[in-house]
Amino acid sequence: MVTTPVDEFGVRAWATTAARGADAKNASNVVILGVGHFLSITDAFVIASGTTARQVRTIAEEVEAQVSASGGPSPLRVEGLDDARWVLMDYGDFVVHVFIDEAREFYDLEHLWGDAERWTWTPLAAVSAPVDA
Repeated sequence: MVTTPVDEFGVRAWATTAARGADAKNASNVVILGVGHFLSITDAFVIASGTTARQVRTIAEEVEAQVSASGGPSPLRVEGLDDARWVLMDYGDFVVHVFIDEAREFYDLEHLWGDAERWTWTPLAAVSAPVDA
């Protein structure tokens, strides 16, 4: 089987889809960091958080469903679903981190990767909202 390399636009689109999936389940403070200049193993981190383990699990499930529905890849591996304090979804070209609030504050990936570019994205509700005339 031959696979086509993913260009940066594809990664941006899938990372945005993942961010929108998290947002759809009321994740808080959803950010996308472009880390490709610092890491050779992935191009972006999508970081989101929830208030309970149940919400963290639900966010992760929705991210996977929306990325798949958009024609994106399946995660190569998913870790942390058992206790759902930090779910890591490794898609290869991008990685989704869904934290429970306290764990996100403790690990503080945004600070750790503070020099990374923040990719802008628009929540789906804002994209599909009617424009007032």
